[in-house]
Amino acid sequence: MTETTSFRDPGGFVRVAKDRVIRTVRPAGRSNLEAYLKSAAAARFVESGGLISSQTIPNNAGSSDAADVVVEHPRIPFPSYAHEWPAAMLHAAGALTIDLSTALLEEGRGLKDATPSNVLFRGARPVFIDVLSIEEREPLDPIWLPAAQFARTFLIPLLLEKRTGAPAHENFVLQRDGVTPQSAVGRLPFPRRWFPPDLGLVTLPARAAAIESAGIYQPRRTRDAGEARFVLERYFRGLRNKLDGLAPAAGESGQERSAPRFEIRPERVLDIGGTCSLAFASSGASVVAIDRDAAAMGDLWRRAAATSADVLSLVVDFARATPAMGWRGEQSSFMERAAEYFDCVVLMEGMHRLMVTDQIPPDQVFEAFADLTTGWLIVEYVARDDARFRRVARGRDALYEWFTREAFEESARRRFDIVNSDNAVYLLRRRQRQ
Repeated sequence: MTETTSFRDPGGFVRVAKDRVIRTVRPAGRSNLEAYLKSAAAARFVESGGLISSQTIPNNAGSSDAADVVVEHPRIPFPSYAHEWPAAMLHAAGALTIDLSTALLEEGRGLKDATPSNVLFRGARPVFIDVLSIEEREPLDPIWLPAAQFARTFLIPLLLEKRTGAPAHENFVLQRDGVTPQSAVGRLPFPRRWFPPDLGLVTLPARAAAIESAGIYQPRRTRDAGEARFVLERYFRGLRNKLDGLAPAAGESGQERSAPRFEIRPERVLDIGGTCSLAFASSGASVVAIDRDAAAMGDLWRRAAATSADVLSLVVDFARATPAMGWRGEQSSFMERAAEYFDCVVLMEGMHRLMVTDQIPPDQVFEAFADLTTGWLIVEYVARDDARFRRVARGRDALYEWFTREAFEESARRRFDIVNSDNAVYLLRRRQRQ
C-alpha cells in the first residue's frame, strides 16, 4: 500500500510504500530543500540523529513533473502521533524544535512552522522529519512566525496538563492544531491564570484575540541583521526555559518485569502494558509499548531515553485502540500500523482485564493477537482465584466460572499452537494463515 502524506505543503509531498519514503519537491519547495541541503546546522542534527537524512534520487517515477526534485528518506520504523504521546514525549519533541531553530539561526535560516506533526520518534529518540520546513530567513526580521503555533501545539497542552491534570495527548484527538488561548483560558484555575506563565501564554493572548486587527501581521524590521538575530536568540532561550518549566514531573517508575525465559529472540515486540519493554530491548529487540496510563508511559519513555533503549512508549488503550484520524484517515489507526508488523506480542497481567473490565471475549482477544504478530505470542493466564482477578471482578467472580485454564487454552488454540508454558505464562506460535 502506498500512503501519501504532507499534502498540505505546497512545496511537496511524501509517499510511503513498503520500506521506502519518497519526497517529491515541487518548484515552490526547491529553495527550502536547498536551504536544508546546504545547512551545516542541519548536517549536525542529521549526524546526531535528530533530523532525518535525505538522498537525492533520479526523477524517474513517471508521475512526477520534470521540474520536480525527488529525495528519499530512511523510514522511521513505527510512526506515531501527538495524540498517542505522553506529555514527556511532547516536551521532547518541542525541545528538539527549539534546539533546531536556534542552531539554524546561527546561519541565517529558520523553521517556517513548528508543530508535533514535524516530529516522529525512532525508539525513544525524537526525529525532525519535515525538511521543507527549513527556510532562509529575512535577515532583518526579529519575529518567529511559528510562535503562536508552537504555543498551541506544545506549550498550552503541557500547561493544561500541569494545571488541570488532563493528559496533554487528549487535546490532539479532536484538535489537530492544538489548543487556542481562547479555548484554554476557561480551563485554567481562576487565580492561576493571572500569573506567569499562564498570563502570557493564555490569558493575554485570549484577550488580544478579541481586538485583533490586520496590523499585527505587518512585517517588522530591525536596523541590522545582528539586532534581529540577538532578539531571536534571546527569544529562543526564553522559550526553551518556558517549555522546560512546563515539563511533566517524573512519577514513580512502574515495576519492570524480566522477559519471560523462553528460547526466542524476537526483533519487533509489541508489549501491551509495557512491563517487559526494557528487558526485551536489552536483548536487541525493537519494542513498541502501549498502555492506557499516560503517566506510566511517560515514565517508561524517560527510562528508555536515559539508556538509549529502543522502546517507543505510546498512550494506546488496546481495548479501544487509536482510530484513524484526520482528513480521510491521514493518520492511520494503531491497528493498521501494527498489523503483522511484530514478530512477538507480549501481554502480562492483562488478559483478565480485557475480559472483565473491557468485556472482550478471549476468542476475540486471541484473534486480535493473531492480526498483530507474524510469529510469537507471550501471554499470562490469571486464574479466577488470583487476587489480581478478584480486584477487577469486584465480587462478580461467579460470572466467570467458565474461565478455567482449559478454556483459556482452548481459545488460544483456535489461532495459535502452545509451544511452552512457565507456570502461568504461555509461549504460543501463530498458525500460518491458509
